[in-house]
Amino acid sequence: MPTLLYNAFIRTYHVHNHKKVLVIFTQMLSNQTSPNTHTFPPLLKSSPVSFVTPIHCQALKRGILSDPFVLTTLLVVYARNSHLVYAQKVFEEVPHFCIVASNAMINAFSMNGNMKGAFKLFQLMPYRDVVSWTTMVNGFVVNGDFYAAIRFFGMMMTHKDVVNCLVKPNDATYVSVLSSCANLEGKAALDFGRKVHGYIVVKGVDLGVFVGTSLINLYGKMGCLNYAVNVFRVMVAREVCTWNAMISSLASNGRENEALDLFEKMKKIQGLKPNSITFVAVLTACARGGFVREGLKLFGSMLSEFQVVPIMEHYGCVVDLLGKAGHIQEAADIIRNMPFQPDESVLGAFLGACRIHGAIELGEEIGKKLLKLQTQQCGQYLLLSSMNAEKERWDHAADLRKEIVEAGIHKVPAFSTVHLA
Repeated sequence: MPTLLYNAFIRTYHVHNHKKVLVIFTQMLSNQTSPNTHTFPPLLKSSPVSFVTPIHCQALKRGILSDPFVLTTLLVVYARNSHLVYAQKVFEEVPHFCIVASNAMINAFSMNGNMKGAFKLFQLMPYRDVVSWTTMVNGFVVNGDFYAAIRFFGMMMTHKDVVNCLVKPNDATYVSVLSSCANLEGKAALDFGRKVHGYIVVKGVDLGVFVGTSLINLYGKMGCLNYAVNVFRVMVAREVCTWNAMISSLASNGRENEALDLFEKMKKIQGLKPNSITFVAVLTACARGGFVREGLKLFGSMLSEFQVVPIMEHYGCVVDLLGKAGHIQEAADIIRNMPFQPDESVLGAFLGACRIHGAIELGEEIGKKLLKLQTQQCGQYLLLSSMNAEKERWDHAADLRKEIVEAGIHKVPAFSTVHLA
């Protein structure tokens, strides 16, 4: 069988059947069919990390590493698996400046927390394209330096490339910088976000799915529902993620009825299927609005009607829904019957409800499950201890505090700040 056919089979299976790809490649070598530059990229992308180095050796042995596409793919695969040193060694083998390889190496530095290395390489590049700039902006976002991401976006707006033209942001650039804005605290988030939105409008950029959804997320987080609704209305194309963002924004800003109405509209659109994130949003709306019957009905329909398997977040929403409404026993039953071990957020929501409604005994039962998780955050334990103290159950409170100490769980000290004018 010729190389062309082997390559076609590898491309066919490389996304969904990694084992099959390795079998095909092994057969290819056994039949003494020579792989070429088109063989290795999909092969590398599909291979487990333990096979990357042997495949690297095969490419080296056959003199194929001189191909920039093969080198770049190898670099990306090493970086994706946190082998930054190997990625750097591969990058050093690139004979001439290659902007694709350089961008991939910037991304490798960024994804492994080395923004100094990323910035140094960025500065050394003889020229940069929109991918170079966007990769740097996104790198700052991933590493939590949101102001740096915004500053870099500002630099991009005034930078001219080798042919003296401004570099135009793409959708990925806008999504990254809007994500930075959404992660800022207070007024700065809205100020920067509106400036970016204004730039998008002035430049006549179409509000595609990803940019529009990012704006909805930003305005929803800032409590600017009118802006979020306006963006949603003017978007020509809306995917599931867009509807999720709008439903979540409404739910988190006291407009729970509208969130549920929007969900009903979403269900009627052909080809649009609610997913796991959708149900987190609508169950949150039910919990905040006190819609117990609607919430339980939605939770029950997830698997039967929409083939969405409930995960921890969904159970947490239902426990919160029942707990806030005072249905403590039902919430406890949900926790007991969960198909997996409840995490701290689920148990914490239940304990909060127990305190509000005075269900101390149930709180103690679930609190013991929390203690078994051996989490090092003691806030929930102190809550349970306080519940006992409020009911003057001093022995229970003392016993729980003793268990906290024996488990080696420590209170994280708080601190205050003073602003000096």
